[in-house]
Amino acid sequence: MGKPSVLSGIQPTADSFHIGNYFGALRQWVQMQETHDCFYAVVDLHAITSEFDPKILKKRTLSSFAQLLAVGIDSLKSTIFVQSQVPQHAQLAWVLSCFTGFGEAGRMTQFKDKTQKGGQERSSVGLFTYPILQAADILLYQAQSVPVGEDQRQHLELTRDLAIRFNNQFGKTFVVPEAFIVKESAKILDLQDPTAKMSKSSPQGCVFILDEPDVVMKKFKTALTDSGKEIIYDPANKPGVSNLLSIIKAVTNEDMATIESQFTNKGYGDLKIYTGELVVEKIIKPFREKTMTLLADENQLNSLMNAGAQKAEKVAAATLKSVYEKVGF
Repeated sequence: MGKPSVLSGIQPTADSFHIGNYFGALRQWVQMQETHDCFYAVVDLHAITSEFDPKILKKRTLSSFAQLLAVGIDSLKSTIFVQSQVPQHAQLAWVLSCFTGFGEAGRMTQFKDKTQKGGQERSSVGLFTYPILQAADILLYQAQSVPVGEDQRQHLELTRDLAIRFNNQFGKTFVVPEAFIVKESAKILDLQDPTAKMSKSSPQGCVFILDEPDVVMKKFKTALTDSGKEIIYDPANKPGVSNLLSIIKAVTNEDMATIESQFTNKGYGDLKIYTGELVVEKIIKPFREKTMTLLADENQLNSLMNAGAQKAEKVAAATLKSVYEKVGF
């Protein structure tokens, strides 16, 4: 028996990944390379479902690919590729869209959430069918596992429904994927609003992997803390302090009691500086340096990208061939 296959993707919608991405998902992607046959994609097709600038998209796609390599995704162990360079994604998405009910697609809560501000009239059909393309991403590689957060669970259920529906009608074609729930995943919160998840939409509260070290230190020094002076892990009453302690734990893997004991008789300023310096030394500096080195040799990066796309296409083409034959193409 070979290793179980897994697929995951990340959108190139920011100039840099942030430490929430790293501790919440990317670090697990690196670890999964030892136990799974991994397919990791920069999902640029998904990135055009809302307004975008082509030049910025191209730059961010290249940077995202470089950052995946920099955090430890090994192109010899995993298949790492850019989604738009494997045409079978769009081809399978069309077939699957013809097996998806309109009401079924309309029930996706993420579409409802994203259209609340701008309204449905201003939203693209691509945003509406986004979960179907996501299903194609997964089913093309016969992925047995898909690392998902709560916000993506409904999309995975749709993927499973489409796989079962197609298999029932045409015979065994797709592996029906299971959710891979990452245990002990660190939830990193916004430095300016420690009740909210860290997000690129909050630049002052978000620590980007490609930030300059002095920018990172400034963000930590101005992080929002709580009333009182005690440095203890208490997310309900001390969300700001608890977030900083969680970040230390995510970097060092020490138990929380040991971390708390280091700050006996110390103040919030000490906690902020210590956390910032730890993140800079262990995360920002090494990842930033590796990413910049990779981006400096664009020819080599494009070569790795092309190799990854070819590797992915071999698997994707076999799945699509089977689908096309079964539907009569």
